[in-house]
Amino acid sequence: MVDKKKAQNLLNYIGKYVILTPEEELSLLSHISYRKYLKGQYIIQQGDVCKYECFVISGCTKMFHMDHLGQEHIIMFAIEDWWTSDMGSFISQTEADFNVQCVENTELIMFHRDIIEKLYEEIPKLERFFRQIVERALVASQKRIVRSFSLTARERYLFFKNQYPEIEQRIPQYMIASYLGITKEFLSKIKSQITLNS
Repeated sequence: MVDKKKAQNLLNYIGKYVILTPEEELSLLSHISYRKYLKGQYIIQQGDVCKYECFVISGCTKMFHMDHLGQEHIIMFAIEDWWTSDMGSFISQTEADFNVQCVENTELIMFHRDIIEKLYEEIPKLERFFRQIVERALVASQKRIVRSFSLTARERYLFFKNQYPEIEQRIPQYMIASYLGITKEFLSKIKSQITLNS
């Protein structure tokens, strides 16, 4: 059973969507697991089947696809109170298209796929909660796709900087460049231009 203190961030997060009774909280805590990962460790690797949906208690992860040339294409980052996994693999139980790797030492609350089904039976309101989480992730993904082809690289960087200021301070520039779909040299050029114009 996960200690309530360790899971308090998760309980607070769930409380924004559904209200759990003390008994339901205890049931939830008895079904989930807690794990620490070191910087550089993988939570899921491309080609494996994703068994867990993970809530970040502390730390930072990146989700990326490695192409046949060995080039990383970062899809998203996750910090405290965010979720991370290969959602497609988790839902379909097929091979993961993405890696999830820790950028910092990271603590996670982990929901095994089989356990989620049990939780839905024991605490039906959690099914509504997870549905809303998946819906939000889908909307965010679609908006990111639109930004990728409708905004310039400079506009994409400014959006990232304004939307996720805390992340920018915590990750190397080459990772931001990968997320934006540009080279780190081009990102440096964009940042220099912004500094000159400000």
